[in-house]
Amino acid sequence: MSGNRSRSALAAALALAMFLPGALSAATPEKLDAKVDAALANFSKEVKGAAEFLQSAKGVLVLAGVVKAGFVVGGEYGEGALRIAGKTVDYYSIASGSLGFQFGAQKKDVILVFMEDQALKKFRESSGWKAGVDGSVALIDIGAGGSIDSMNVKAPIVGFVVGQKGLMVNVTLEGSKISKLDKSK
Repeated sequence: MSGNRSRSALAAALALAMFLPGALSAATPEKLDAKVDAALANFSKEVKGAAEFLQSAKGVLVLAGVVKAGFVVGGEYGEGALRIAGKTVDYYSIASGSLGFQFGAQKKDVILVFMEDQALKKFRESSGWKAGVDGSVALIDIGAGGSIDSMNVKAPIVGFVVGQKGLMVNVTLEGSKISKLDKSK
């Protein structure tokens, strides 16, 4: 079974490389920070209460411009930054692979909001973190014109997936691996 997963992950990476040239190239810290700034600005513009919600967070991981592509074999990859008190402390990547009926490509921003110190600490101490395995992420589906309120969200890690037309529904982060990148400033 482990060999099948490795082959699937490799196939997914190859699919991304074939369909989206340059998708696997690493961005500089400056470019990542600019993408994260843009993703957070868009998130705050699209979702009522987002700025206030983010201020109550212990940490915010923003994976900006995550690209997902597939043709039977699919893959997903993106990079971003973890911010604590508004400052970048580390850089991370997200990757996943899938096998099955699929065709097309999409680009999205993934925002993970750590509401508790313990959840943030566990995430930062991990060598490779998988959603649904190493930590449960409550994906928020607000709908058009909705708003978020930190008083109503009780999960230790809250996730948002934002596409070109606002918050995306029916998405999952299960099986996505998030790994720390070595990006010396």
